[in-house]
Amino acid sequence: MLFALVAAAHLHVALAPVPSAVLQSQAPLIGRWDLVMETPGRHKAAWLEVRHSGRSMLVGAFVNMVGSARPVARIDYKEGDFKFSLPPQWNDAEGENTVVGQLKGDSISGTISYANGQKQAFRGARAPSLVRTAPPAWELPTTLFNGRDLTGWKALGEGTNQWDVANGVLRNKAAGTDLVTERQFTDFKLHLEFRFPTGSNSGVYLRGRYEVQVEDTQGNEAKIDGLGAVYGHLIPNELASLGPDKWQSYDITLIGRRVTIVLNGKTIIADQVIPGITGGALDSDEGKPGPIFLQGDHGPVEYRNIVITAAK
Repeated sequence: MLFALVAAAHLHVALAPVPSAVLQSQAPLIGRWDLVMETPGRHKAAWLEVRHSGRSMLVGAFVNMVGSARPVARIDYKEGDFKFSLPPQWNDAEGENTVVGQLKGDSISGTISYANGQKQAFRGARAPSLVRTAPPAWELPTTLFNGRDLTGWKALGEGTNQWDVANGVLRNKAAGTDLVTERQFTDFKLHLEFRFPTGSNSGVYLRGRYEVQVEDTQGNEAKIDGLGAVYGHLIPNELASLGPDKWQSYDITLIGRRVTIVLNGKTIIADQVIPGITGGALDSDEGKPGPIFLQGDHGPVEYRNIVITAAK
């Protein structure tokens, strides 16, 4: 009888309702947020994702103006106010950073306090789903690089413009400015070929917001920030690199948020959802068209045969 009473007591505790104060799985902060940092300079885009972990905990990920998505282990939310710690990364390695903010309807705002004492305000809105209700109709393929000059492209960023054209190849001779198309796109199929020297790094930004990594990734395993990755978000299923000093190819299809990446004839990311912008994005306005953006501020790289098939 005593055993039965104890067992019943334990069952009663296990089935006891969870207080509403700790039920976070339906918190209105849950979702993806496109952010704008209130700061001078070119880089202003940021991004936040909030997810529930069980009934009582919110977790997430954060992309600051540069760098990759950082995991957020705990987000405290109550009656419109939220707070979380942001682990340091490439450009703010002094220590943990603190984010505080407020939710009002479908907008958020707040402040990041960095470990070095600096602060930055931000504001944001819910990210669009970008779900397509019908498959796109495609235009005819268009050559973005004519093999002779930089017609249709413009340099962007601080520093020296290191881009030139030689023997039908678009070259970035050293770290300098980035290069973006004057034309903007929504959905598209993109083909391009690239070559980099040992240890170099570049990237192809889709709509100017989602970086597909171009770099000399070492080792035999794919990395979330290595060649073929959507930087910090999507990891390839294999490292299909041919290595430095060899011409390689990307065939990339982007429809809404869904991306397929073929590297050197191998499908390494198949119809996966890009959750949000990557570091270095031109802006965080994901609902708008954007350019093709070649990263030039990291190292030397070469491109050729850049062809796009855009959605009508």
